[in-house]
Amino acid sequence: MTRTVPALGLGAAAAVFAIDQVTKWIVTGPLGINFLGASREIVSFFDLRFVQNIGVSLGLLRAESDGARWALVAMTALIAAAVTWWMWREEKVGDRIALGLVLGGALGNIVDRVRFGYVVDFADLHFGEWRPFLVFNIADAAITIGVLILLVRALLIRDKPAAKPDKMASENVNA
Repeated sequence: MTRTVPALGLGAAAAVFAIDQVTKWIVTGPLGINFLGASREIVSFFDLRFVQNIGVSLGLLRAESDGARWALVAMTALIAAAVTWWMWREEKVGDRIALGLVLGGALGNIVDRVRFGYVVDFADLHFGEWRPFLVFNIADAAITIGVLILLVRALLIRDKPAAKPDKMASENVNA
């Protein structure tokens, strides 16, 4: 079986990376939401709010020193490399695209951590005071969606079993 280059996965990664970086630039540049406490209401349940995320998901593994920051960069880079390797070997197009979402998001957050020492988060979804998510960014959303797609596909979608040779056809060959 020949392996094909995971073009759709790489395309998804490139698109996520570009959209993530452009939205962060728009929020922190032209919109001026670039200091702690800065925010702008978009609709009653969604604000743009500047957050410097020095940790990973859910505030875990906070990088409060330069050494911890670079350790997070290295850990995330290793994860991105593993995802790339997996994507290159993956035969299923849906999984390749999901892996591309994860890869693009990881790369977007790596760039922030290298440039600023933190990840720029800005999307604040809320219903009154209830916030179902922490403040996030496009990269975070892409990683979450990619992982959910991989989980759903792994748990709920089964490959069709290989067709068994017809018993009659095999008896005719042997006769």
